Amino acid sequence: MPTYRFRYFDYKAVGELSRLLFALAGQEYEDVRITYETWPAEKPNTPLGQVPVLEIDGKPFSQSSAISRYLARTFGFYGNGDLEALAVDQVLGVVQDVNTFMRDYHKEQDEAKKAELLKEAKDVKIPLYFGMFEKLLKKNGSTGLFVGKKISIADVSLFDICDKTTDAMLKIEDYPLVKKCCDNVAANPKIKAWVEKRPVTAF
Repeated sequence: MPTYRFRYFDYKAVGELSRLLFALAGQEYEDVRITYETWPAEKPNTPLGQVPVLEIDGKPFSQSSAISRYLARTFGFYGNGDLEALAVDQVLGVVQDVNTFMRDYHKEQDEAKKAELLKEAKDVKIPLYFGMFEKLLKKNGSTGLFVGKKISIADVSLFDICDKTTDAMLKIEDYPLVKKCCDNVAANPKIKAWVEKRPVTAF
């Protein structure tokens, strides 16, 4: 079994999905939390000048989506067969769209523009993308999962974005299948244990 070292800032953002997959797999790894003070010294030691970075037996790899997909495939959370993997990738495409507008919202410093982004998210973005999630979950029956009968990276990704979305932006009760999926992931003993012990961060 290889040794894993995961380097990212001390918040969730685009790094938490990988941490959740490590937790779900019960896989030990070194969770290195970078601060803004230590980042200048860390940056030259990254493959692309950015984090997260996953080191596998000392060999570093970058790009958050590449890392999380690798972990999901390695730990068996990418569905069974090519068709289920395609269904998973379909969900991850929508998740990426959600993460994009969430990133823009959190990075905006102008309060007036931030209020506009929040309104657009509530009125347009959330109904659009979470409506897509509802449709994709419905295709898999009443399982509360996107593919098959086992938690996949698609389900963990949805749990992750719901966990990071404020109540002012998302009323999860409006999306019953999304809520069921998130509840399924949250109820997993390994996920539950990680959520209870992980550092509390702003986002």
